[in-house]
Amino acid sequence: MSSISLPLLTLRSSPSIPFPSIINLSRPFSTSLSSNTFHHSQLLVSSSTTSNQAITETTSSSTINVQNDDALDTTLFIIRTKNRIGLLQIITRVFKVLGLRIEKAIVEFEGEFFVNKFYVSDSNGKKIEKVEYLEKIQKALVEAMDGDDGGGGPPSVAVSGRGVVVRKGGLKAKSEKMFGLMDGFLKNDSVSLQKDILDHVEFTVARSRFNFDDFEAYQALAHSVRDRLIERWHDTHQYFKKKDPKRIYFLSLEFLMGRSLTNSVINLGIQDQYADALTQLGFDFEILAEQEGDAALGNGGLARFAACQMDSLATLDYPAWGYGLRYQYGLFRQIIVDGFQHEQPDFWLNFGNPWEIERVHVSYPVKFYGTVEEEVLNGKKCKIWIPGESVEAVAYDNPIPGYGTRNAINLRLWAAKPSDQYDMESYTTGDYINAIVNRQKAETISNVLYPDDRSYQGKELRLKQQYFFVSASLQDIIRRFKDLHKNFDEFPEKIALQINDTHPSISIAEVMRVLVDEEHLDWSKAWGIACRIFSVTIHAVQPEGLEKIPVDLLGSVLPRHLEIIYEINFRLMEELKKSFDQDYDRLSRMSIIEEGAVKSIRMANLSLACCHTVNGVSRVHLETLKTRVFKDFYELWPQKFQCKTNGVTQRRWIVVSNPSLCSIISKWLGTEAWIRNVDLIAGLREYAKDPDLHTEWKNMKKVNKMRLAEYIETLTSVKVSLDAMFDVQIKRIHEYKRQLLNILGIIHRYDCIKNMDESDKRRVVPRVCIIGGKAAPGYEVAKKIIKLCHAVADKVNSDPDIGDLLKVVFIPDYNVSVAELVIPGSDLSQHLSTAGHEASGTGCMKFLMNGCLLLATADGSAVEIAEEIGEANMFLFGAKVDEVPALREKGTTLKGSLQFARVVRMVRDGYFGFKDYFKSLCDTVEDGGDFYLLGHDFASYLEAQAAADRAFVDQEKWTQMSILSTAGSGKFSSDRTIEEYAEQSWGIEPCKCPF
Repeated sequence: MSSISLPLLTLRSSPSIPFPSIINLSRPFSTSLSSNTFHHSQLLVSSSTTSNQAITETTSSSTINVQNDDALDTTLFIIRTKNRIGLLQIITRVFKVLGLRIEKAIVEFEGEFFVNKFYVSDSNGKKIEKVEYLEKIQKALVEAMDGDDGGGGPPSVAVSGRGVVVRKGGLKAKSEKMFGLMDGFLKNDSVSLQKDILDHVEFTVARSRFNFDDFEAYQALAHSVRDRLIERWHDTHQYFKKKDPKRIYFLSLEFLMGRSLTNSVINLGIQDQYADALTQLGFDFEILAEQEGDAALGNGGLARFAACQMDSLATLDYPAWGYGLRYQYGLFRQIIVDGFQHEQPDFWLNFGNPWEIERVHVSYPVKFYGTVEEEVLNGKKCKIWIPGESVEAVAYDNPIPGYGTRNAINLRLWAAKPSDQYDMESYTTGDYINAIVNRQKAETISNVLYPDDRSYQGKELRLKQQYFFVSASLQDIIRRFKDLHKNFDEFPEKIALQINDTHPSISIAEVMRVLVDEEHLDWSKAWGIACRIFSVTIHAVQPEGLEKIPVDLLGSVLPRHLEIIYEINFRLMEELKKSFDQDYDRLSRMSIIEEGAVKSIRMANLSLACCHTVNGVSRVHLETLKTRVFKDFYELWPQKFQCKTNGVTQRRWIVVSNPSLCSIISKWLGTEAWIRNVDLIAGLREYAKDPDLHTEWKNMKKVNKMRLAEYIETLTSVKVSLDAMFDVQIKRIHEYKRQLLNILGIIHRYDCIKNMDESDKRRVVPRVCIIGGKAAPGYEVAKKIIKLCHAVADKVNSDPDIGDLLKVVFIPDYNVSVAELVIPGSDLSQHLSTAGHEASGTGCMKFLMNGCLLLATADGSAVEIAEEIGEANMFLFGAKVDEVPALREKGTTLKGSLQFARVVRMVRDGYFGFKDYFKSLCDTVEDGGDFYLLGHDFASYLEAQAAADRAFVDQEKWTQMSILSTAGSGKFSSDRTIEEYAEQSWGIEPCKCPF
């Protein structure tokens, strides 16, 4: 007998090949290997059996002997079988698929037979001692060696009650065929991309490959990109499952993702390949990208911040999931008719969403209403919630790719569907109409972003939305945890839950309900776990902006949760009494329950009572939280309060939206590494005065302004001069953001130009004043501000005395895609919030990255921006945060400047028409009602505008300031924000999926 000794046997060079498993996989084909070892968490090995066992299995032509001698550190499998090509590879693959390590392999030949000796250990490097697992391994080996290669039906798949797919079939030798077919990644050369696109045209879009339009080409293109995302997505999550790191789960009711196509191909590193492939097919990548609609699942900065965080989490390789709601309509479409805002539903899903994957098998019941009963279990009293209504939460997954990494994480959005139980009852009784009504009622939960909550029904729907998304997400998180772990003591070591503002705060009560009522943990232990897993980011600035839920409403919709919140509050009050004794005013302020005409639950206080970290989103904002909004809590728990200044992702706001600037930065830095390590962008400071860079920079700005000018002319028929300063304010319309201050400044400029002689007019810096944003449907003051914008625009733009010296443009239906066009083409950006009212202001960061100069109050992140780039490179004005309270106390004695009085009088007297309509708007800033201090700040605002004019005349100075703005933007990347969260709040580490 001859023998040879083999090294450890590897299965493939590529890490992405999926393998089917025979034991409880969540997906049939999703395992990936990157080395000789693959951990399968379901194969848990027990030492309950005795060692030194030997088991023999005999097949028609083979014998399999298992030995667990005490002298061995591993389990020995001795396989004697007839030799045939590929058999050795089949056997080793079986071990790998089952999560076992081959420590050593010896092959001995006996004529036409060969004897294979495999020294095997489990995923922890120990013997396999449990008899039932040894038998399963033997059975798998037998099926693999004796099975046929081609026949047999597909393995059976069943859906469990907890939303987990269970694979019930055994490992057949036919899987060898699949291994071969799936051995490698999708190719990214032009021919392969073209074939994939055309295949999707014909088989996904169902159009003839000889007759399809731009939109159908976009759909096919998007699906081909999604195929490549899914490859990385599968590999990433199997790698996470293998490594079992601590994960962060990001809970947010809003995700303003915008378009996905360009961002995805850039992060995948295949934009040029796709552009070349499409050109050869007769299509232009940019034109097809314009066919994509915006995923408007958010309202403003909070939602876009959440989207940037997902991009950074993926890029920095953190093990993360995002959870939110799949709104059927999203934020409304803004239609302007005669200068008035009208709202229309945003049917963004009408033509499908190629970026999502519907997971019909991943669904969870979510319950409402009902009663709470008490029963005795094992001698202990337990509360049982008997719900009165149930709906199903169905998962829709959206892969989020990282840049420069194989990692692609998941954003899981929930859609509400009717419970099968109630549908079946209706059909059984012949009540078809009631079945339809139940379906419509259930689906309403995830229909609309931010239902109008001025009525009881609106408040109820808002609460149901919050709990629906929280309950489904936590069921999913806990199910995933229990797949790998048996003891909730490990929960805080593996799970971090981030609450994005207070909307998901009901998750605290839900975690307590699950741990106490369903898992039967002691209250103190459950509360200890909850306090270790939750952290919260507060975005509100004013106490009145914090969410409250009427007790009667919560008790009706979620009766058990109201009981739990009362118990949390009772224990909180008992703890506070130890510190504050009889200070009942303080106790009342800190109570989760607010007494009053309408007894309410303070959701922010619930969050502060539980969360281990409370995050402000800028230094100014944190000081506001500490000294005003949560002063009592800060004095008790100062260690909880942290600052994590918001950031935006440079990949979306430079690489995607401003490719010309991206090329310039990479050229002058000599590397593209800044796209992942944005601190490198500070290297531009070295070239801030270089005339060659100035030339390239100004050309880049001109090209971007041309694009914006063409868009403005197409949208509004207003033709603007490229020599003018493009002066932009785009954000949600609100009194504190002071778009009204901007309009009054425009009126002042118009009034001045109108009264100039021709020689003075030649010295005026021409301006194109661009305003964009949506007013909440019920916010009448904001709607009047929009109308005033249009009234002023009509007057100014049609005045022949003004010409190109001043143009006013309102861009309707402002969204992420519009921002990607407007921001690169801007010269000056205005951020005018009354100091102390803007939590962070991520909009100014996007403009900063694009070399746009900022005219701003010292509010939110603008204070930190001034520290990074120097106050000399921006235009600050207005009252400081600490001055605002004293100014407000002056009331009617606080007078604005004469210029302010004049421009308000022009509006009040009907100079721009609609005299009666604008009367109430003028009242908000006169007669002591100027809460947001427009009158006080107006003179300072005009001085800042004049400084901007003087700087713009000196184009070399302006360009230098622009370069220094971009160079100083590195701190305001969401990458830095996420790294701070990971280290200081979540306690998570990167988990990079190998290529």
